[in-house]
Amino acid sequence: MEDLTPGWAGQATRLIHHPYRAPDGFDAVPVPVYKASTVFFPNVAAMRQRRWQDKSGYTYGLHGTPTTFVLEERLATLEGGRHCVLTPSGLAAIALVNMAFLSSGDEVLLPDNAYSPSKSLAAHELAVWGVAHRIYDPMDPADLVAAITPRTRLVWLEAAGSVTLEFPDLPALIAVVRTANAGRERSIIAALDDTWGAGLAFNPFDLGADVAIQALTKYPSGGADVLMGSVVTRDDALHHALSMTHMRLGLGVGANDVEAVLRGLPSLPLRYRAQDAATRELARWMREQPHVARVLHPALPDSPGHAAWCRDARGAGCLFSVVFEPAVSPERVDAFCDALRLFRLGYSWAGPVSLCMPYDVPQLRQRPWPYAPRLVRFSVGLEDVEDLRADLAQALAVLG
Repeated sequence: MEDLTPGWAGQATRLIHHPYRAPDGFDAVPVPVYKASTVFFPNVAAMRQRRWQDKSGYTYGLHGTPTTFVLEERLATLEGGRHCVLTPSGLAAIALVNMAFLSSGDEVLLPDNAYSPSKSLAAHELAVWGVAHRIYDPMDPADLVAAITPRTRLVWLEAAGSVTLEFPDLPALIAVVRTANAGRERSIIAALDDTWGAGLAFNPFDLGADVAIQALTKYPSGGADVLMGSVVTRDDALHHALSMTHMRLGLGVGANDVEAVLRGLPSLPLRYRAQDAATRELARWMREQPHVARVLHPALPDSPGHAAWCRDARGAGCLFSVVFEPAVSPERVDAFCDALRLFRLGYSWAGPVSLCMPYDVPQLRQRPWPYAPRLVRFSVGLEDVEDLRADLAQALAVLG
């Protein structure tokens, strides 16, 4: 091959500034992975004109590369939005929404069954910054009406509820927010944690949400090997506020992690349907087992919010929770978890490996919990259903 390198004296210089560029026209299934902090500009005028906010150009790796822009656009399409920003985790997505829209003197409302770290963030960092919070009953829209005050700026929604899996009447809750906005100078924003629905069970924006976050760690990744979050909106002004706060906080994500989520997205609907079907089968089976007082899963007729789920949702995902009879002590519940072999003990969900986790529900909530305190949440992976059923059966034997 002809040596086209300039006449630089140093070998290192010639390697770094080599003029060869791959020819145009290559295309393949995977999205190219661009790892960059520094982004080159052809001249000063181009540098001053280039914008990252509307994805028309690239200025610095933290503000986006072709790889991250592709994932953001696909996620916006998945959830029915127009704009998306990526964050290092699902909790970082929640924190971004709080920091973009809340100021000292404001108030944020959270459902009593919300993701616990979100409630902890409100009780600590937000409180230190002068932001108050209140807890409302997500299964009672009238309770949300009573919780809203002139200081309320942000209402969090979650469907289904974390751990206990109640499915709220989202249109009714969002209607409360819309009614409360009448005559307000600063509207209340309705933000939905859509991790459980993953953009597949329902469209958060068709149900009225202003903002939707996901922990991409769960379904979109699917491999239990990535930490990432997303914030999706339809509203240009909300997206601008989010993207500028995102920039000032420096919330970057790694290109290899983005690649992993992009690789998982094509199989997302298939995995969601397979895990949904297996979860319903196991949840129905667990209802009939001894020592089980109740199984919580939105597709079950006696699970809280079942009617709203039937009306508003198309799927139910990989989670179900089991409440044991009061006679089963917390120690025996723990022994049951320890006896499981395929259901591994671990946090998170929606990966290929089935998981279980015991929770003391009264410690997670302000409102009274009507059942035995210790609950076990299951995440159904991609193993054969019969093997998972057999694992549950042998572990139930330790309860006597």
